[in-house]
Amino acid sequence: MGLLSLAIWVPIFFGIGLLALGRESQARTVRWIALIGAIIGFLVTLPLYGNFQLGSSAMQFVEKSSWIPRFNMNYHLGVDGISLWFVLLTAFINVVVIIASWESITTRVNQYMASFLILSGLMIGVFAALDGMLFYVFFEATLIPMYLIIGIWGGPNKIYAAFKFFLYTLLGSLLMLVALIFLYNKSGGSFDILAWHRLPLSSVSQTLLFFSFFAAFAVKVPMFPVHTWLPDVHVEAPTGGSAVLAAIMLKLGAYGFLRFSMPIAPDASREWAWLMITFSLIAVIYVGLVALVQRDMKKLVAYSSVAHMGFVTLGFFIFNDLGVSGGIVQMIAHGFVSAAMFLCIGVLYDRVHSREISSYGGVVNTMPKFAAFALLFAMANCGLPATAGFVGEWMVILGAVRFNFWIGMAAASALISGAAYTLWMYKRVYLGPVTNENVKGLMDINSREFLTLALLAIAVLFMGLYPKPFTDVMNTSVADLLRHVALSKLN
Repeated sequence: MGLLSLAIWVPIFFGIGLLALGRESQARTVRWIALIGAIIGFLVTLPLYGNFQLGSSAMQFVEKSSWIPRFNMNYHLGVDGISLWFVLLTAFINVVVIIASWESITTRVNQYMASFLILSGLMIGVFAALDGMLFYVFFEATLIPMYLIIGIWGGPNKIYAAFKFFLYTLLGSLLMLVALIFLYNKSGGSFDILAWHRLPLSSVSQTLLFFSFFAAFAVKVPMFPVHTWLPDVHVEAPTGGSAVLAAIMLKLGAYGFLRFSMPIAPDASREWAWLMITFSLIAVIYVGLVALVQRDMKKLVAYSSVAHMGFVTLGFFIFNDLGVSGGIVQMIAHGFVSAAMFLCIGVLYDRVHSREISSYGGVVNTMPKFAAFALLFAMANCGLPATAGFVGEWMVILGAVRFNFWIGMAAASALISGAAYTLWMYKRVYLGPVTNENVKGLMDINSREFLTLALLAIAVLFMGLYPKPFTDVMNTSVADLLRHVALSKLN
């Protein structure tokens, strides 16, 4: 097994093993095994960064073996500068979520922990797959553990939310399957994604492929107007489920645009860029305003995620290095910040059992350490300089201004609404005198919760103060992608 196989299968094998430990009396053992599995899964990803060759856009750590020879399907893995950081991010968030769920989950603990471990391995498989059918299998398989996480450990309307999540994402993916089969036939019986990048396709074929991929990836991001499933799912999902959904699963769709839509259908991507930019700006501006009027903290952060992911798709489809690199950086930063925001809401919910903003007030008086962490993450969500939230958004805005001044202006205006809804929520929940009986008896975060939030705080500050390790990895691959799109346009 190579490093990528280990990153995929170590957490999956640990998850399968946990399913054998079903008694509630074994819950403590289950938690420790889950944590060990998550940590080992993260550790095996670190050599990927340590041994990654900068300055090369080629796939690295490539593994290839025959999977289903009759249809020329291969177990083909590899990462480049675009996908590397998402493998590390997925493994890291999995560790954080396992620690965060240590005490909050008390029923079917083995199944809960197993779901997250298996989900982590499957998502890494999506980012590493270089075979079209392998990608599709991993992409669809991620629905199963997340469906169970929402449907079993979710809130009062968990079945509705789980069903809506599954239907939206599955229906969109069916068109992608048709596109993959078309490319298989067009390439002479190959599922090699990199070979598909070099296929000479007609304008009509590219347009049909572009919208087939759009159906799958836009729902996953989610882009306006197919974003309505996300707030419902976030509200009902358990805290860990919301954290992983926002931090990683939304990135699968954005990653699909980079790996499939843009390189396989470059002419159609340029032709329909205006539509993608329009939808992205609506998400950034309108959905940001929708977040401003939310009373449920989870719903507010869910709409905030749609707005922040709008920056990502905007950056991709302005077709310059600042925009695409900024979009990728924003994906990574949003992974840290959104996970932290949902975990903070989870800390409050575990104590008060309410997500309504009106149920709180003056939390800083009883939970000062926690309020300090929440302030840092709120500022990162606003895009404050020196935090992870600033770097990607600033790069996308600069790239947008270079592309078109007014588009850049429209995107920049969203920073105002982002600051408004985030700080308005923080003010009502944390600042001022204690205005609610629920808040008077609150205890500050314990050592486990402190560790969880501290890990994310370090990541948010490190990326905000020193983004060079992130951008250095992706620069060459981004330049190669943009060169490919531009050359295809000329030809």
